[in-house]
Amino acid sequence: MRAARLIKMVLLLQSRPSMTAAELARELEVSERTVTRDAQALSEAGVPVYADRGRAGGYRLIGGYRTRLTGLARSEAEALFLSGVPGALREMGLEDAASAARLKVSAALMPSLRDASRTAAQRFHLDAPNWFKEPKTPELLPAVADAVWDDRRIVARYRRGEGEVERELEPYGLVLKAGVWYLCARVAGQGHGSYRVYRIDRFTAVDAGDERFERDEEFDLPGFWDERAEQFARSILRAEVVVRLSPDGARALPYAVDRRSAREALETAAGAPDEDGWVTVTLPVESEEVAHAQLAGLGPEVEVLAPESLRERFTEDAIRLAALYGKDSAALNVRPTRTGPMLDP
Repeated sequence: MRAARLIKMVLLLQSRPSMTAAELARELEVSERTVTRDAQALSEAGVPVYADRGRAGGYRLIGGYRTRLTGLARSEAEALFLSGVPGALREMGLEDAASAARLKVSAALMPSLRDASRTAAQRFHLDAPNWFKEPKTPELLPAVADAVWDDRRIVARYRRGEGEVERELEPYGLVLKAGVWYLCARVAGQGHGSYRVYRIDRFTAVDAGDERFERDEEFDLPGFWDERAEQFARSILRAEVVVRLSPDGARALPYAVDRRSAREALETAAGAPDEDGWVTVTLPVESEEVAHAQLAGLGPEVEVLAPESLRERFTEDAIRLAALYGKDSAALNVRPTRTGPMLDP
């Protein structure tokens, strides 16, 4: 433990002109007194650590000293490629490996380039979860991640419906989608191409043994995920609704329903916009209940034409809203439309 800390201290000092005891203590997660002892130990071992006294003082390496302990371990090199997603690294238990990798890279760079990681981090950041959702890290994620890195088979128990199912899996890859972790895996013993997707927060137990599996080198994780995501999105869209959309409604539709389906519906809209600029589209939806909740967000920028049962839901909404805002629902005027009556307050 102390040896790793001393190496990290040398790499920190090699990557920067100087550091105060407080800065080193913060980076190494120790006390300033421990920093002083570690600096003394390095000096006694022949590493030229020099302490500048005074308010602006700190620790630095003298004589152009450079350590050769900058070779990346495999885990550090792999973590380095994920360094743009710090939250994901932390959840998979790779934060320390990524930190060590960044330090080694910084120590190997020319002095004029050592601020590259800092300037990049100040300009780009990935925040994966959706707004207004507090992501919860699955407790078993680190165990699954270890098995993914090492190509080790796992025996996983996971919730399905009201019960639990146990499967022996060959874990191929992890995907973080909108704050939710998924495992892309193949059931052990099944043939080529039999890959499935599992939500890791539904796992109740994971046992990773020492048995490794032979990875299919042709497996393409991004391509597989894109294909499965599209299949899933289409599989749940089992119903259709016909709506008229104002220009504002058409622009907002991709943000209210499935984005790909909305764009395809708008591209294949039936006929040109009418004299008011409204377009009529046939939109695939998950169900009438879901469509009601989604389209309600468009307010007066959408008119439901079919099915009639969904149109009646919006008619009831209009009457209730008019009453809620002080209108007399019995006195509502009705103006005709091409498909039937529309309510006017």
